[in-house]
Amino acid sequence: MQKITAFFTELMRKYLPDPFVFAIGLTLLTMILAVLVQGQAVAALTLSWGKGFWALLAFTTQMAVILAMGYVLATAPLTERFLDRLVARVHDPRTAVIVATLVGGIGSYLNWGFGLVIGGIVARKLAMSIKGVHYPLIIASAYSGFTMYGLGLSASIPVLISTKGHPMEAQMGVIPLAQTIFSPTMLITSLVVIITLPLLNAWLHPKPGQPVTEINPALYEAPKVATPALDIDESNTIANRLNNSRLLSYLIGVIGVIYVALHFHGGGSMDLNLINFIILFLGIILLGTPIRYVEKLNEGIRTISGIILQYPFYAGIMAIMAASGLVNTFSHFFVNIATPATLPFWGLVSSFFINFFAPSGGGHWVIQGPFMIEAAKSIGASVGHTATAVMLGNAWNDLIQPFWILPALALSKLKLKDIMGYTVIMMFWIGIVYTVAILAWG
Repeated sequence: MQKITAFFTELMRKYLPDPFVFAIGLTLLTMILAVLVQGQAVAALTLSWGKGFWALLAFTTQMAVILAMGYVLATAPLTERFLDRLVARVHDPRTAVIVATLVGGIGSYLNWGFGLVIGGIVARKLAMSIKGVHYPLIIASAYSGFTMYGLGLSASIPVLISTKGHPMEAQMGVIPLAQTIFSPTMLITSLVVIITLPLLNAWLHPKPGQPVTEINPALYEAPKVATPALDIDESNTIANRLNNSRLLSYLIGVIGVIYVALHFHGGGSMDLNLINFIILFLGIILLGTPIRYVEKLNEGIRTISGIILQYPFYAGIMAIMAASGLVNTFSHFFVNIATPATLPFWGLVSSFFINFFAPSGGGHWVIQGPFMIEAAKSIGASVGHTATAVMLGNAWNDLIQPFWILPALALSKLKLKDIMGYTVIMMFWIGIVYTVAILAWG
């Protein structure tokens, strides 16, 4: 296993470019495929790309908010104390890898945005605290837990199709979660992943005597900024009192909590905007004063530059895929050889490949879902089973999808090539688990 890991790590080190270069290359590849496979004109493709370039602007903002404000929540004093106690109980590098995977996985099962942030925070703390931890591996391990979101409470496709009034209700009806993520097969699959993935990741850790790349603490030291001395003492000014007022933070925080309670009492559902709302106001309460929240948020904002730059390019790629018909072509290829029992398996496989070009679960479903559901109905396959397979294909591919790895890179200050060799190995194992689960379910 060490030789295999070393092979993929060296392969990625030599040939894998920066995520932004990857996004540009994927854009060009999508255009070439649309021309060669679909016979699309370059001018028409360019127009589709440009029109769709900002289609994920709202989602980009939501992701930036969840990462920056999730950073604040994950580094708040109360959270810090809990995580520090957890880290203090860990003394061995392999145990640290297991803990980082579990925290990332359980967090992602509960909510993908929270898991994406808290996993990286814990991994960094463990690497700081425990000597001999291979830093690229523990960050990759924490990120690998993100695949659990496809099985969990925030799995975008199952949650969407279980909601009355969803866009495809007329075509497929409302599919309860009991037929998707809460089915016995998927619950068992979740248990298998949360047990085996941490063990696999611990196995990948370099053995004693092998080279280890430890964290560089200097990368996380706050820059020292020289500030001129002021003759005026502002400690008792009204402005300073307001900045440091716990009363203001608690008042606005309580109002936020009341709104969330009223929202759910009125039958409201959980969506990304509400998740961001909860994270924001919990952070305000836990930080204690407005100025502390602002200072901590400024730290978190440094982690979102890659998202702001690259997500529009993926929106453009998704626009080309939808406008050119490439998604239907890919899906048709697999569906034409499917039976009612094997359609979910081919949905899993096709979803894996399509996710390279459309990595957003919701956006992915919009362009692949209609065809897959129509195919399921026409050949008598299970609609819920097929939809879940598409979700798992998405979550499987996310292990090697730079679109989602960006937050982990931002938190860790590593490069994509540093961790991708490990996530490739993890992707192979998760692929086996998901494939067996979908085939057994059928």
